[in-house]
Amino acid sequence: MKVASKHQELPGRHDYHGPVRPRHPVLRTWKMMRYRLLALVAVIGPGFITANVDNDPGGILTYSQAGAKYGYALLWTLIPTTIALIVVQEMAARMGAITGKGLSDLIREEFGLRLTFFTMLVLGLADIGNIAAEFAGLASGLGIFGVSKYISVPLGALLVWGVIVKGSYKPVERILLVLSLIYFTYPVSAFLAKPDWKLALTNTIIPQFNSDPNYLIMIVGLIGTTITPWMQFYLQASVVEKGVSKRDYGLTRLDVIFGCVVTDVIAFFIVVACAATIFHSQHRDITDVADAARALVPFAGKFAGLLFAIGLVNASLMSAAILPLATSYNICEGLGFESGIDKRFGEAKIFYGLYTGLIVFGAGFVLIPGLPLLKVILISQVANGVLLPFVLFFMLRLVNQEGLMGEYRNGFWGNAIAGSTSVVMVALTVVMIWTSFAG
Repeated sequence: MKVASKHQELPGRHDYHGPVRPRHPVLRTWKMMRYRLLALVAVIGPGFITANVDNDPGGILTYSQAGAKYGYALLWTLIPTTIALIVVQEMAARMGAITGKGLSDLIREEFGLRLTFFTMLVLGLADIGNIAAEFAGLASGLGIFGVSKYISVPLGALLVWGVIVKGSYKPVERILLVLSLIYFTYPVSAFLAKPDWKLALTNTIIPQFNSDPNYLIMIVGLIGTTITPWMQFYLQASVVEKGVSKRDYGLTRLDVIFGCVVTDVIAFFIVVACAATIFHSQHRDITDVADAARALVPFAGKFAGLLFAIGLVNASLMSAAILPLATSYNICEGLGFESGIDKRFGEAKIFYGLYTGLIVFGAGFVLIPGLPLLKVILISQVANGVLLPFVLFFMLRLVNQEGLMGEYRNGFWGNAIAGSTSVVMVALTVVMIWTSFAG
């Protein structure tokens, strides 16, 4: 009989580690959740940042005026605009992930250079007003702390220029994500204002109608400041530059939805804070973005006003960096020039030159003595609302092309909501113009 030597190993000895123990279900669930959370963190950014930057000084002013002039009556507009915002933003992100191209690129390829040039020109002019509004908000916010606009605006312009031009996509995105968290100062301000929560929630659910032309203008402004044309161009370009693919798109979609919900929740608290304080005062007119912060102090205390002002400064810096960037993306993509903050200055001279010029013009515009900044800001928000249907027309044509999107084309409800948004904006604009002239 053949006996195995002591050096001879038994079959499968290296593969045997004792009895196999089933992995604990809680541990397995935790590891799965951890994996998904890490994957979400890796993809999160474009949707959340784009939606939060939408609450820029122009948006804050519009929401503040809505609360100051009409109390809680316009809160009902936030629910349909949130739904529409999610649908429109998701369309832009999906086109970026599936095609790997920005919206301006796709418009040029589908509709030709002439129409693209005209579209970029009109949107660029509207964006110039928006960029000036961002620096106006910075001047107003730091003005509360006694800083002259002739100091705050040039320093702010230099800061945002340096961050974008000298940085690359990932570090810039991390900075913007951190700054986005500062927007939560507005809910705190709202709670300190001690609003009538029952009335606020009732008016959020039940629409309040008014034939006053100013009420209609305010609705157009609210929708225009919530769903802005530039957001779609910037979001799609960001998704492309981040390298989001079909495989990653599910998480990017969550990023977009989360960002849209958060931005309108913040808008809700801004309206509520001003409705609970300024609306009940004798001075409902806000002539400056910082007026809302100052007006909170007698009713909600210095801390509430301070938080409102900090949120305003933060929003101004974020939007002053992003909006010129979005405009530069729009124009360079549409006209076929190199673009992207991961490229060096020498590789994208027109992109960076345009970005620099927009910041210089926007900051310089604010420094003009006696300029009616309030009118500039409000007109820019209404212009966004008027231009939105044209941008949605392009997006709907593109996102429904089988050759371009394949199985990722829009569904029935996506087309219905985006199309209805366009129709509503056109109808509101016509009514607004008609009642203004008739009055």
